[in-house]
Amino acid sequence: MINRIDISGVRNIDQLSFCPGEQINLLHGINGSGKSSILEAIYLLAAGKSFRSTKIAPLIQNGRKECSIFAKLDDSLAVGLLKGRNQKPLLKLQGERQPNWLEVARLIPVQVIDSNTFRLLEGSPKDRRKFLDWGVFHVEPSFVSHWRNSRKCIAHRNLLLKSGRPDMSQLRAWNIELCKEAALVDRARERYFTDFLPIFNDVLCKIGAIGDISITYRRGWDNELDLAEVLERSLSIDVKYGSTQNGPHRADIVVKSGGISAVDVLSRGQQKILVSILKLAQGAFQSKTESRRCIFLIDDLPSELDKNNRANICRFLQGLGNQIFMTCVDRESLENSWESTALVAQFHVEHGKISI
Repeated sequence: MINRIDISGVRNIDQLSFCPGEQINLLHGINGSGKSSILEAIYLLAAGKSFRSTKIAPLIQNGRKECSIFAKLDDSLAVGLLKGRNQKPLLKLQGERQPNWLEVARLIPVQVIDSNTFRLLEGSPKDRRKFLDWGVFHVEPSFVSHWRNSRKCIAHRNLLLKSGRPDMSQLRAWNIELCKEAALVDRARERYFTDFLPIFNDVLCKIGAIGDISITYRRGWDNELDLAEVLERSLSIDVKYGSTQNGPHRADIVVKSGGISAVDVLSRGQQKILVSILKLAQGAFQSKTESRRCIFLIDDLPSELDKNNRANICRFLQGLGNQIFMTCVDRESLENSWESTALVAQFHVEHGKISI
């Protein structure tokens, strides 16, 4: 949980500091006031990237050379980030420089629900793999190393394939390593998905009346065959395209409604409910299995949701007891969405400044 956050030089935020509440933090204000930038700053600190853009440099306020974000967590841990326009980010935990985001990502697990969340249905398998691997990362400590090793194997294998006439001895050596790491990645994903599925179904029953929804995990190669056999059989195709066509990098989650791809049959509002349920279920599962509870960053929840569905999501969130940062233009749009307003802290955001 974040007890205090200081933001400087992020988009239209010159300097902003506030102490959020323990549960619901409702940030309201007109478009362009800086509400989403606060969520973006929290995510940047927690994950090292933006959920709104693939580029970090545009986050830095015009006329500034750098931006900074500092957070004090509930157990007195301090996390700070300094990012210059043309410099590597400087991330510190308790004053010690961090080589990457692994430790901080575990300390500040965040789930985002915004307009980009629709990618879970309409995006590529890569978007759904990111969703899946976020969950596995938080419950399987060794997953990251095996995932990285599998990517390294695939990269080396692809270099050989691109030559058109790969050295078969080298190819076989990388095949062996890839099969070993792929099996570990797949087993971790499958274990996670098996445990996640009943939680997803439970949240679906509590929140969404959107029909017969099913989700299944696909590992990225034929379930009936070992990867080694698949790689051998598909060698000519791999050489033709210069890349590995089967493996853990092709894994996916298939989401269907009534046996048909959900994105093809659900309305936009139903899609938003469904992707929100996926995110809520994942955050609930992580909070159940780890001591660090997931923080939800929810940007413009009222958009494309009717009053009843907004209330269903808000009441479920309130029941979780996690810390939540939620934005909206008009706070009245969420006025009757809570079981109790006792733990709803409201902040007005205007011109990059915040007030109660």
